[in-house]
Amino acid sequence: MAEEEIKKDEEIPASEENENKEEAQEEKESENDTLRARVKELEEMIAELKDKALREAAETENYKKRLRQDKETAVKYANEALIRDLLDPLDNFSRAIEASETSKDFDTIRTGVVMVEDQIHSLLKNNWGLESFSPEGEDFDPSDMEALQMQEVEGLDKEKVIQVYLKGYKLHGKVIRAAKVVVGKPKKSD
Repeated sequence: MAEEEIKKDEEIPASEENENKEEAQEEKESENDTLRARVKELEEMIAELKDKALREAAETENYKKRLRQDKETAVKYANEALIRDLLDPLDNFSRAIEASETSKDFDTIRTGVVMVEDQIHSLLKNNWGLESFSPEGEDFDPSDMEALQMQEVEGLDKEKVIQVYLKGYKLHGKVIRAAKVVVGKPKKSD
């Protein structure tokens, strides 16, 4: 009888052990199912993010292309307004040339050409910020002027512009062409 009780005691733990194994196995399978579901969920999320990243990269590339095209167009037509402004004076020059072929009234033709020149200067100054300067009689300033020649002149106490070969131009206050000048310098006393 004692042996039977020992066997029963041994059998009980074996069935408990089997139950524990089955529970552990079920837990493991449940955990594996949960992990598989999570892996599937993460794989879908990764695929979604990859797709989104590819779309955003393509969108960025398209945006860059549009910017490049817009920039090229802007550069190509940057002077359009200036050219449009100069069309009327060009037409007036053409009329002056035509008039010079048939008319011998040179004073009238000269007056017309001077008017066209004034029109161009006015247009460039008012619409584009271009100003000319002719510094004759002013102190020599190497930042605005280019000395083509120097001459000693009596009665000067400092360098002065005594002749302008070519007037200078400023665009919104910045010198874009220095005036070409002859500079008078004080005569050295012997």
